[in-house]
Amino acid sequence: MKVANRRILAPIRSIRDFAMPLQIYLAVALGGALGSVARYALSGAVANAFGQTFPWGTLIVNVTGSFVIGFFGVLTGPDARVFVGATMRQFVMVGVCGGYTTFSSFSLQTLNLANDGEWLYAGGNVLGSVVLCLAFVWLGAISAAALNQLKGA
Repeated sequence: MKVANRRILAPIRSIRDFAMPLQIYLAVALGGALGSVARYALSGAVANAFGQTFPWGTLIVNVTGSFVIGFFGVLTGPDARVFVGATMRQFVMVGVCGGYTTFSSFSLQTLNLANDGEWLYAGGNVLGSVVLCLAFVWLGAISAAALNQLKGA
């Protein structure tokens, strides 16, 4: 009788094992959609406000996204102040931040600047993006680490 029950329950276990990864995939997909919409809105607003000669919108999106992933990653790490489950971490870090930040856009815009002979802008975009994004991921990480060190709730 036990052998028969194992055969009956085996598909149920496989459904349960499939459901958790599916939940994470759906969370990443939703986060990616939200991040992409936020990127589109912010980069468009910045381009409208400051012009499209230099890709300020992409730079601002990448800098703020770097801060968010650094901050959230440290704030919710294994020994951190705030506990969130694996699904929420994947939603924010892979989904939202992955959809929000725009490295492929950065690359294409830099190539277009170079192809247009705008070498100063192309170099400024590369230097600004790399330096600022590294600085802001670091600022996000140290900000969250400082919060993790605070006593109390």
